[in-house]
Amino acid sequence: MATTSDISKGAFLRYNGELVMVMDYMHITPGKGNAIYTVKSRNVKTGKQSEIRFRSGEKIELVRVETRELQYLYQEGEALICMHPETFEQVPVPKVLFGDALRFLKENTIVLVKFDDNELPVYAEPPMHVELEVTYSEPGLKGDTSSRALKPATVETGAVVNVPLFVETGEVIRINTETGEYVERVK
Repeated sequence: MATTSDISKGAFLRYNGELVMVMDYMHITPGKGNAIYTVKSRNVKTGKQSEIRFRSGEKIELVRVETRELQYLYQEGEALICMHPETFEQVPVPKVLFGDALRFLKENTIVLVKFDDNELPVYAEPPMHVELEVTYSEPGLKGDTSSRALKPATVETGAVVNVPLFVETGEVIRINTETGEYVERVK
C-alpha cells in the first residue's frame, strides 16, 4: 500500500470511498510535530474541489489509471462518443470531464482519456491548442492599433473568442483550449 510520500500532481486516490484526482499538494513541516501533506483534489464524479490533509507517512490508496488516445466522433446526450483509432471501439465519455474546453472540440479531434480499473473514463484532456476557422467577425477599425485592441469572433464550433482586429471571417486561428484565448493565425 502507498504512503503520503507517493502523492504527485495528477495522481488518483480513493478517499472516503470516492475517486479523487490530485490537483496540487504541499508538504508542510511545522516547527514542532509531524509533517503534513495538504492535497487540493477534485472529485471525479461530482467535479467538486476540496482540500484533504494527511499526516506524513499515512497509508493512502493510489488508483492506477490507463491513458488512451481516442478520436472524438460526435455528441450524444450528456456524453461524447470517442473511438479507439486501432480497435475502432466506441466509448462514451461524459461531457463534464472536458470542462470548459468542450466548446472548442470539433469532430475527429484526438483527445486523451484516462480510465480507472473498472474501465470507466475518469479524466479527459483535450489537445492544448486547436485550429478553428472564424465563421463570423466584425470588420476591424483601420488605425486602431495603439493598444492591443480585441474584438469578438465566432469560430466553427460556435464558441466566441476575442481576437485582434486584423483577424477576418474565413481565416483559421489557433486557440489555447485551457484558457480559451487566441494564440495566432494559421497560414
